Amino acid sequence: MNQKESVLKVLSGIVDPWMKADYLSTRMAKVADDGSSVTIELGYPAKSVAEGIQKTIDEAMCKAGLTVKVEVVQKIIAHAVQRTLKVLPNVKNIIAVSSGKGGVGKSTVAANLALSLKAEGAKVGVLDADIYGPSQPMMLGALGRPMTNDGTNMNPIESLGLEINSIGFLIDPDEPMIWRGPLVAQALTQLLTQTNWHDLDYLVIDMPPGTGDIQLTLSQTVPVTGAVIVTTPQDIALLDAKKGLRMFQKVNVPILGVVENMSVYECPQCGHVEHIFGEGGAKRISETYHVDMLGQLPLDAKIREEADSGAPTVISSPDSLAARIYREIALKASAAVAKTAKDMSLKMPSVRVENN
Repeated sequence: MNQKESVLKVLSGIVDPWMKADYLSTRMAKVADDGSSVTIELGYPAKSVAEGIQKTIDEAMCKAGLTVKVEVVQKIIAHAVQRTLKVLPNVKNIIAVSSGKGGVGKSTVAANLALSLKAEGAKVGVLDADIYGPSQPMMLGALGRPMTNDGTNMNPIESLGLEINSIGFLIDPDEPMIWRGPLVAQALTQLLTQTNWHDLDYLVIDMPPGTGDIQLTLSQTVPVTGAVIVTTPQDIALLDAKKGLRMFQKVNVPILGVVENMSVYECPQCGHVEHIFGEGGAKRISETYHVDMLGQLPLDAKIREEADSGAPTVISSPDSLAARIYREIALKASAAVAKTAKDMSLKMPSVRVENN
């Protein structure tokens, strides 16, 4: 067995902590012809874990008696969307954050997910698709009105290292949106396609709550790479979360996983733990529908206070338990994206029919 074969054998026995598969079968390993070097191209942003991954591989090579130069980099590519749609220009992957009902903390999860992906080294944008209750401008401390260079397309507002667009930038904050469904869907399509996103790895869409006509139209017209379902352990919330999950499955959008918000409350004074909204609900959904459990977030007043202040938990309290859970959710979700099929639309030849 030559050096390269020995290196490949070692790599086939090392499981990536987030992809849950070895580096050979995932095709993330690029080995030199003489086996002297290995480059691991991670398909997800991994600034906080790349060093640990490299150390694991170094130790495995050393144990096998091999001298190999190991480098770990990230290479985020575009992945496939619904068959009838095409990947957006300048946006590699769209992650829809959805909930079957309002009040479960979906927007807070979306904001912290976007910030966590950015902290891990990705270029990230946020589209606030909640027309009736846009909250991302406030949560992300974003002010101003999108400017245009050509009278048609808008430049996103930048805040906290993210590119952001929302109907909230275009209307009076105190003005209610009295629009019917078709007008809302049209407005969202314009916000998505007429924003000058700048080569984003991920665009996180904060979806409107519910599973009605607006949500179904969006899931059929927006090229989504994968969806994250947010719920609480409460039975009523779980009923609606299942509907949201099934909606995405019916339009062939992969479910990246479930996030259980307000999972448990721990008294800051005495440490007593209470499951105020019930227990184990999201886990049951995960097992029933065979989708991943991305994380369980505590019921914590600080999470709400930090979001209200325009600097969500990942920014305000990066060393907190909640911030660590958000970053794990981001790593699991982006690894789930990396497992989906690659976008091959640019490699497919165009077909042109002519009359002779």
